[in-house]
Amino acid sequence: MAKLIILLTGMPGSGKSIIAEVARTMGIEVLSMGDVVREEVSKRKLQPTPENILRIAIELRKVHGLDIIARRIAEKLAKIEADVVLIDGVRGLYEVKVFEKYGKCIILAIHSSPKTRYERLKKRNRPGDPKTWDEFVNRDLTELDLGIGNVIALADYVVVNEGSIEELKHSVTALFREVLRKYESTCRSRDKTNRE
Repeated sequence: MAKLIILLTGMPGSGKSIIAEVARTMGIEVLSMGDVVREEVSKRKLQPTPENILRIAIELRKVHGLDIIARRIAEKLAKIEADVVLIDGVRGLYEVKVFEKYGKCIILAIHSSPKTRYERLKKRNRPGDPKTWDEFVNRDLTELDLGIGNVIALADYVVVNEGSIEELKHSVTALFREVLRKYESTCRSRDKTNRE
């Protein structure tokens, strides 16, 4: 049975971590692209400031290739036995190509307006989150330079997140149920064909 890989993309503050949380509660294994960068920042004994996180993410890609973070996640992905895995934080088509070697990929994009995302990031206040509007805009521009817009444009599913967390959780749960139902149906059809 081919692994189903849900590639989650979206601009900072759009709600990716909530979608990842919903996936976990539904028994879907989750791997985070951002964790790879944060691990590298920690390994270098740097503070997890927005500047350091961004600098290390860019440096990793310059030194080791645009797909380095995806390749590091793929090492973890190869060891996972789960049939369905969500990868949180895909930023470029070069990363999508890495994951396509490991199973059937679908792209899920989440969208929120810049104003909404900025307010959420200010409230969230996670290490690496921008503290000012200028930092926020610069981070968005860097994300777009990395190619995130191309991934969003090619998404199989798009969720608009302008409401409450509960509304997002409800719509994403329904979406995951639909995706899993289609995946299981495809697997049953393949099994039946293989038996015949």
